[in-house]
Amino acid sequence: MTQTISPLTEAATSRYVRITENGQPLRLHYNDTGAGGEAVIMLHGSGPGASGWANFHRNVQPFADAGYRVILLDFPGWSKSDAIVCAGSRSDLNARALAGLMDAIGLERAHLVGNSMGAHSAVAFALAHPARVGRLVLMGGGTGGVSPVVPMPTEGIKLIGALYRDPTIENLKRMMNVFVYDAASLTEELFQARLDNMLSRRDHLENFVKSSQAHPRQFPDVGARLGEVAARTLVIWGRDDRFVPMDTGLRLLAGLQDAELHVFSRCGHWAQWEHAQKFNRMVLDFLAA
Repeated sequence: MTQTISPLTEAATSRYVRITENGQPLRLHYNDTGAGGEAVIMLHGSGPGASGWANFHRNVQPFADAGYRVILLDFPGWSKSDAIVCAGSRSDLNARALAGLMDAIGLERAHLVGNSMGAHSAVAFALAHPARVGRLVLMGGGTGGVSPVVPMPTEGIKLIGALYRDPTIENLKRMMNVFVYDAASLTEELFQARLDNMLSRRDHLENFVKSSQAHPRQFPDVGARLGEVAARTLVIWGRDDRFVPMDTGLRLLAGLQDAELHVFSRCGHWAQWEHAQKFNRMVLDFLAA
């Protein structure tokens, strides 16, 4: 049911919760619209300076207006959540954090919308907690592995690594210019906001580099286990994605029990931002069907 609610802001929806990870307390930041029926949890990607709100601010209001309770999780090591060094699977760490958040706020089940790292983490959560997943929406990620047709690591992943090691405005612009299809949509204000967010938490940048050194395969290939995921899944990809090649989306389509695929032309790695209006309609229709 569609409703119109007051304009939502990052500050008004900002929340914190404490969970336990590996026996240690860990504070997580999340945004929560509070009102609504079924919950949709949106999971962000791994770029420097990323956050739930930065990744999904074009999607929160339409989903809330459609009657969903919208939650954006900042993963451990990003934005306002606590810093951490991940010496194992980042996908599994994030899945544990998501389970901890849901337990803490008394949420038994939710639909998951994941972009890039968030898609990897959503699949990891679905494998660990199948009964707690409604439907899955995966954009630009979901399993690791080597592409048979695109040189690896991809151009975009190399640029992310360079930005983590040397967080300058020049390196940020180099990464963002291949992040989306149409770089003309990127404003100086957006660049500066992203840079400020990055530099405000240098511990996150340093710990990501340490994590990669401790365990290079932060997002392992779970292709062999995709058949275990029974949740109905919508896979969304940008034809022009220079970070995670489109053949990964085809592997998800082939491996998951119940999946469909939509490919946007003139779209990079950020479908929910680059094609927000159509993305919102498509995903809301998928969740309601």
